[in-house]
Amino acid sequence: MTSSTLRLLLVAGAAAVSLACAKTNGGENNSTSASASNAEGTASAVAANNSNPTASAQSAAPAAIASQASIVTTDASGAMQTIRKGTNGWTCMPDSPATPGPDPMCFDANAGKWVAAWVAHKPPPEGVVGIMYMLEGGTDASNTDPYATKPTAENNWIKTGPHIMVVGSKEILAGHPSGPQPDTSVPYVMWAGTPYAHLMVPIAQSS
Repeated sequence: MTSSTLRLLLVAGAAAVSLACAKTNGGENNSTSASASNAEGTASAVAANNSNPTASAQSAAPAAIASQASIVTTDASGAMQTIRKGTNGWTCMPDSPATPGPDPMCFDANAGKWVAAWVAHKPPPEGVVGIMYMLEGGTDASNTDPYATKPTAENNWIKTGPHIMVVGSKEILAGHPSGPQPDTSVPYVMWAGTPYAHLMVPIAQSS
C-alpha cells in the first residue's frame, strides 16, 4: 500500500467483503457435521475477537501467513487502526462485532488491488491474481450479485465453510460450477459473468 488513502480504501473494501461473508440465516448446502464444526468456529472466533482482535484476525489464515501479516481494524465510522505492522505483504482483519458470526479474513497485496476495484465499481487490474483466506468460513453474499448487502428471496444468498478465494484470474474459473445455488462443498465460481468473478475453494480444517 503506497499511501494512507489507498490503505483506507483497501480496509473499507475488506470490511465490505467481511460483511458480505458474515454468517446470516441464509440457505445452507453444508452437511450436519460441517455445520457443527462451523458453530464451534463461530464461538471461538467471536470469543477471540472480544478478548483479542489480533488472535481473531490471525484465525483467518494459516499461522505461517497470519503471524507475519499486518493486523488492521475499523471502528464504527470506518476509520482504520493498525494494530500491528506486518512484514510479508498480507493484511488480516478480525471478526466484525457488527455481524452475527465470525468473518475474519486475510488477503495479499494483489487481492487488495482487486478489493479496491470492486469497492470503486471499477474493473480489476488485468493479470493480477490474489488470494484471500477465510478459514473461519461464513455465509457469503449473493452468488450472482456483487453488490448485494443482505439476503432476499431472489438474490441467492449462500453459505460456505472454511475457504480461500482466488481473485483476478479468468482462466482459473473454467470448468467450475456457478449459478444461483452452487455446491459449496467443491470449488465454485462466485459472481460469474461479472468483472469480479472469482473462485471459492473450500478447505478441510485439520482437527
